[in-house]
Amino acid sequence: MSIKDQPLWQPSAERVAAARITEFARRAQSRWGVSLPDYAALYAWSIDQPEQFWTSVWEYGGVIGERGQTVLIDRERMPGAKWFPEARLNFAQNLLRSRDEQDALVFWGEDRVKNRMSRGELYCRVAQFAAALREQGVGKGDRVAAYMPNMPETVIAMLAAASIGAIFTSASPDFGVQGVLDRFGQTEPKVLIACDGYYYNGKTVDCLGKLAEIAASLPSLKRVVVVPYVYAQHELSAIAHARMLVDFVAPHQAVTEIVFEPLPFDHPLYIMYSSGTTGVPKCIVHSAGGALLQHLKEHMLHTDVKPGDRLFYFTTCGWMMWNWLVSGLAAGATLLLYDGSPFAGGNRILFDYADAEGMTHFGTSAKFIDACAKFGLKPKQSHSLATVRVLMSTGSPLVPEGFDYVYRDIKADLQLSSISGGTDILSCFVLGCPILPVWRGEIQCRGLGMAVDVWDDDGRPVRGEKGELVCTQPFPVMPIGFWNDADGAKYRAAYFERFPNVWCHGDFCEITEHGGVIIYGRSDATLNPGGVRIGTAEIYRQVEKLQEVVESLVIGQDWQGDVRVVLFVKLRDGLVLDDDLVRRIRQTIRDNTTPRHVPAKVLQVADIPRTKSGKIVELAVRNVVHGQPVKNIEALANPEALAHFRDRAELAS
Repeated sequence: MSIKDQPLWQPSAERVAAARITEFARRAQSRWGVSLPDYAALYAWSIDQPEQFWTSVWEYGGVIGERGQTVLIDRERMPGAKWFPEARLNFAQNLLRSRDEQDALVFWGEDRVKNRMSRGELYCRVAQFAAALREQGVGKGDRVAAYMPNMPETVIAMLAAASIGAIFTSASPDFGVQGVLDRFGQTEPKVLIACDGYYYNGKTVDCLGKLAEIAASLPSLKRVVVVPYVYAQHELSAIAHARMLVDFVAPHQAVTEIVFEPLPFDHPLYIMYSSGTTGVPKCIVHSAGGALLQHLKEHMLHTDVKPGDRLFYFTTCGWMMWNWLVSGLAAGATLLLYDGSPFAGGNRILFDYADAEGMTHFGTSAKFIDACAKFGLKPKQSHSLATVRVLMSTGSPLVPEGFDYVYRDIKADLQLSSISGGTDILSCFVLGCPILPVWRGEIQCRGLGMAVDVWDDDGRPVRGEKGELVCTQPFPVMPIGFWNDADGAKYRAAYFERFPNVWCHGDFCEITEHGGVIIYGRSDATLNPGGVRIGTAEIYRQVEKLQEVVESLVIGQDWQGDVRVVLFVKLRDGLVLDDDLVRRIRQTIRDNTTPRHVPAKVLQVADIPRTKSGKIVELAVRNVVHGQPVKNIEALANPEALAHFRDRAELAS
């Protein structure tokens, strides 16, 4: 058997036996009288018997609330199916189950701030903040917004809002004023919690100036709560309705109990925002019950989060991975929060954090893993990482070489869990599994209860071929809908127009012979030279093998009645793209893909534009190259980078 025919990692028999998914399957077999000998059988049962499966998730997750008798009505409608229509629960109550002295939250703000909060302290802080919100007149359905770093006060504000039945929505403090107004201007929050600034790469970044503009432009606001983070003294006179956090909660210091509102399963919990690079962001409304059940499933069964585990994900509060991370409290985990540059402390800080705090689950992005490899980091040699059992990667496809790097230079014995889903579903369609092997370049499996398939353009399932990622049955964490979309037309257009009554996610992917999944990029960014669809990730994987290339971006340029492939490369500092490097780039692509993948043009750029969550924006660059407007540059972390693609003389011939 060749190396290619062997997995990179195989869980030990002891690890399989101890996994929560193994216990879950054993209980389900007993509960329902079914045979579930392996993951394939468990997955098939979860799709064929969704009422049984999601009831088991509710029971195994110990959900606090009244479930009712009915699990699912209008199962054949998508959208339109309703889950647990008789249920009553409170999301915050399910995350605040314990009031003991174990760590609930640990926080590092680069190497400048370090603190921790017990479960008992978290409960009390949420109780006080919730009482203060109620005093402001915040009730069910009102919006509470956060313009905050990933720090404990953000978690407190979310849980306080959820305890009341208010809807929580957030944006990262690196968003500009217009980017915030594009989001919160649509959702009209009553209360805004915001930081005074933040740290990034050793620098202090002020937020109070932007906050004054934002507050002046949101007429819905009754109160702005300012959280001290980077400054000792604060002048708030320029910020409408502003109070410091300590003053906001001061009248409620004696409050020690939370009044948890029992709410329907589909009561709105979060409003999330699409990236918004092709227009004003869509406001996606997610339900409390759907988020709770789906995250319990993903944390306990797919990620094997156990009580006392220490869960980390590098994320900002403008990315759905923050919402995913916070739900780890419901599975009994301690949350390890981090804000700042992932490359602070000489590129070591996240690995330092893992060792210092006994991290069990290390979540990051494919770009971070690729950058660590390019930097030549070898955490396996410089750090212990003894407690890390699972390494998760998302944000973009993790290339096979990234898998090699993890097992060679980070840690040999861990579950490498490449995951993919999105803001649209607040979770994953495809992700990891602690009882399955890890195959090079593949996401381990389709998520339990998610009827994921890959269809060709005619709506026929395909295996071992590329096609559209679809979900053919309803699932609890489907959005309630979009904000300000009363008739649901925008919601249906976003996911259900391509294939009626089927969720079409917009990912170009493949189901492999192992039952795993490979994501090749976004469908709307696929290239189409000569009518052949090519996933952008196929090209990135080859180009970024070259040490000279830091990052790349590829588009299809309309050209002479067809489409030609144009590749932009960002090189290491001081390097200039010459004919020899262009030749090696093209040869590497040709040798490892097909002649159709080879770019007609290869051009150097100083920077690659990306969203706030780090995703490169092929569509925005394509618009610039074709002289079309980019409708919402506020969604970009570095909008000035678009200038490198505008009016390039090389693209006129």
